[in-house]
Amino acid sequence: MKDIMKYKDYYGSVHFDSEALIFYGKLEFIKALVSYEGTNAHGIKKAFEDAVDDYLELCKKKKITPEKPFKGSFNVRVGSELHQRIALAAQNENVSINNFICRILKQVCDSNYHSATT
Repeated sequence: MKDIMKYKDYYGSVHFDSEALIFYGKLEFIKALVSYEGTNAHGIKKAFEDAVDDYLELCKKKKITPEKPFKGSFNVRVGSELHQRIALAAQNENVSINNFICRILKQVCDSNYHSATT
């Protein structure tokens, strides 16, 4: 993945400011704002990992549960016509709407992943 780093199941973005000549980013896919910056590739990677560690330590000190990216559920507004079509297609396959959509999304994501790696 371009411009994304992973550490301890957290993801961080990487951007470059050509005027200030710094790399910067933030933890992605969580609500808390955790940002970091560095002056080179090694520096931004270390700053990201330190930011994750600091976030986890702060949560521990405050006795709060750290947010986790990708909780396994999300809301999607599809409109009534598409909702109807999805419900009928799922019923036709004797599966729940959730299982039907999960299967379709997995197929699309698997196809995109294989396309990106070849």
